[in-house]
Amino acid sequence: MNPSHFDVLGDDWDVAERARATLDRIGLTGVELSRTVGALSGGESVLAAVAGLQLAGDRIVLLDEPTNNLDGHARRLLHDAIGSWKGALIVVSHDVALLNLMDHTAELRDGSLEVHGGGYDDHLERVERERHAAEQALRTAERRFRIERQQRIETETKLARRRSYAKTDFENKRRPKAIMNNRKQEAQVSAGKLRGQAGAKEEAARAAVDESSARIRRDPGIQIDLPDPGVRSGRRLLEILDGQDPVFVLHGPQRVALSGPNGIGKTRLVETLFTESSDGLRAVAHTSRIGYLPQRLDHLDETASVLDAVRSATPEAAPDEVRARLARFLLRGEVVKRTVATLSGGERLRVALASLLLADPPHQLLVFDEPTNNLDLPSIDALVDALSGYRGGLLVSATTSTFSEGSESMPRSSCARTDCIVDELRARAGIPCQAP
Repeated sequence: MNPSHFDVLGDDWDVAERARATLDRIGLTGVELSRTVGALSGGESVLAAVAGLQLAGDRIVLLDEPTNNLDGHARRLLHDAIGSWKGALIVVSHDVALLNLMDHTAELRDGSLEVHGGGYDDHLERVERERHAAEQALRTAERRFRIERQQRIETETKLARRRSYAKTDFENKRRPKAIMNNRKQEAQVSAGKLRGQAGAKEEAARAAVDESSARIRRDPGIQIDLPDPGVRSGRRLLEILDGQDPVFVLHGPQRVALSGPNGIGKTRLVETLFTESSDGLRAVAHTSRIGYLPQRLDHLDETASVLDAVRSATPEAAPDEVRARLARFLLRGEVVKRTVATLSGGERLRVALASLLLADPPHQLLVFDEPTNNLDLPSIDALVDALSGYRGGLLVSATTSTFSEGSESMPRSSCARTDCIVDELRARAGIPCQAP
């Protein structure tokens, strides 16, 4: 090594050895230090970035969705790294297992931040207790409101009767006029007081109902309704070829999972749908109506507004109609005027999903690469529910490590080329393992 390099490195003269050791500990044993980041898979890129943060040794580190694109084995390695991390960590994630490793949970909601001790499950238990208490308070307030409203109605009825009796006495001249006028004024003052007291109690009870109702959590979630793409049962939609030899066929309306560890080439195989590749394993579509959600979400026009980005998929629809559809993806108001470049990861994914799922005519084949990245848990549930009723073909690429041993529904031997996905999309939407 040139002596001048030691002046540059200072105390970090062994950085290469420490980098190698850090990469090995986090599971990147096959990644050379000379390899460029652009040549890494999505999961490998995440692990490499985390390894770099470990080497930097900062006292406070922020990790934003660090388990995105990681297979099960890599997630466990990351969890181990977090457990032994030196310094403070602030983690932003939708990964429940990761959030349960945290010492404290901070929830950002309605413009305020609340911090509580414990992991995510502890947070959910607290939220459930608060929700139950708020609902009980609302029921109590509603009962009190009904009582006060009934008492106000009864008060109005009594006052009406008094007015009727007084009018009859006045008309029959049963007492001197001066006395009758004096009693009329006294009755009006008394009625006003009673009416005011009853009305004030009813309004107070109504305000208590509104206050109790406001304390009940109503977290919005996306709502997805997928149209029928018109795919007849058994129609061939996609083939996976090894050179010129077919090894797998996806028929409509099948749901197929392409899974395996990080760096095995899942994304590369999916991208052959849109390239002129003839060597090795490749995918070939038999329909032009394909909706593709890439892993990195770099296909969106950064300069386009949210409204324009989605309208490009359904150009015949009126702007107001597109706005109404976007609202179901929680993209409302001024958000639809913002450019794609200004969006968060979750917003960007919802725009990409809206562009795919609102396309006209609807896609006959949907290809998703890590579709749950950056989605909150209610949105994942909504996506799974929508895809479970989708009548087109579905190919989902996602990371996993191994099968549950002894599974009757997906025996290991039936997946010679690709593992089956083991996550919400298989367990809840019934995605089967397809033998090649």
